[in-house]
Amino acid sequence: MTEPVSPPSPDPVPPAPAPVPVAAAAPLLPARWIATAAAVLAALATAAGVLAWNTQQRVKALETELVKRQQDAGAEAAEARVAARSAQDVARDAAAKLAVLEARVAESTIQRGQLEDLIQSLARSRDENVLADVENAIRVAMQQTAITGSAEPLVATLKQADERLARYKEPRLERVRRALAQDLDRARSVGGADLALLAIRLDEAIRTVDELPLLSAVDHRRSAARPAATAAPAPASGASSAEAAASGLPWGERWKLVAGTIWQEVRELVRVTRIEHPEAMLVAPEQTWFLRENLKLRLLNARLALLSRQFDTAQSDLRDALSALDRYFDPQSRRVAATLELVRQVQSQARVATVPRPDATLAAIATVAAGR
Repeated sequence: MTEPVSPPSPDPVPPAPAPVPVAAAAPLLPARWIATAAAVLAALATAAGVLAWNTQQRVKALETELVKRQQDAGAEAAEARVAARSAQDVARDAAAKLAVLEARVAESTIQRGQLEDLIQSLARSRDENVLADVENAIRVAMQQTAITGSAEPLVATLKQADERLARYKEPRLERVRRALAQDLDRARSVGGADLALLAIRLDEAIRTVDELPLLSAVDHRRSAARPAATAAPAPASGASSAEAAASGLPWGERWKLVAGTIWQEVRELVRVTRIEHPEAMLVAPEQTWFLRENLKLRLLNARLALLSRQFDTAQSDLRDALSALDRYFDPQSRRVAATLELVRQVQSQARVATVPRPDATLAAIATVAAGR
C-alpha cells in the first residue's frame, strides 16, 4: 500500500522539499506489482472457476444427453427386435405362400401337360389313334401272358387287332397287318398248358386214391384164395386115386399117381413170389390210411403249384406221387393203371411255355407312326 500525499500549502513561498529517504522509496514499486499480480491471479482464479463451472455444466449436459441417447438406442433396439421378429414372421408366411404357389404352379404344369397330351391325342388322325390303341392292347396282352404263362391273351389280342385293321382300307396299315399275321402264327405254334384241365385231372386222381388197392392187401387176398382153390380139387384127386386103385391099375401106374398127388401137395406148402418193392409188403393195415393221405397231399400240392404256375414244384410232387403209386399199389388193377395214366398226362403237360414277343408288330407300328 502507498501512503497518501498531503496537498501543497497555500504559502507563497514554498518550503523546501523535505528530503525523501532512499530506503523508504525503494519498496514502493514491488508493492504495486504484487497488487497487480494479485488482481491478475484473482481474475484468473475467477475465470478458472467460471470455466470449471461451465465445464461441469457441459459435462452434466453431455451425461444427460448420453443417457437420453442410450435410452433412445435401447428403445430403438427393442423396436428393431420387434421389427425383426415381425419380419421373420412375414418371411415365414411368404415362404409358405411361395411353397403353395410353387405347388400350384407344378400342378398347373402337370395339368397343362395333360391338357397338351389330350389336345395332341384329339389332333391325331384316325390311323394314328388306331395304331396307338393296337399297340397299347398288345402291350397289355404281353403283361397278361407273362402273368398267366399262357399264349391265349396274346393270340386273342393279335386276332382282334387284325380284324380291326382289316376294316380300314389304308395301304400304310398293310405292313402292320403282315407283321400281325407273322406274330399270330408264332404265338399259335406255342402249345401252352391248360391249367384248368390239368387241375380237373388231378382232382379225379385224388378222388380215386381211396379206391385204389394196395399191393400188400392184394397179395394177402391172393394167398388166402389159393389154398381155397387148391383145396377143392384135393378130394377129387383123392377120389380119382381111390378109383384108380379100385379099378385095378397096375402097381407102377398106381405108384406114379400117388407120387404125383403127394408132390402137388408139397408144392402147395411152399410158394415163391417175386416182389419188386419189399417195403410195400411191410405196410401194416393201420398205416394204409396215412399212405393214402400222404398221396393225396402230394397230388394237392401239385395242383396248387400248377395253379400258382410253379411248374418245378409241381413236377417234383408229381414224381413223388408216381413213385408211391408204382411202389405201394397193385399195378395190375385197372383203377391204379387209370390213375397212373392221369398223373403221367399231367406230368407231361405241366411245362413252362415260352411265348414269343410280338416284336415284328411293334416295330411295324413304330415305323408307320414315325413316317407320318
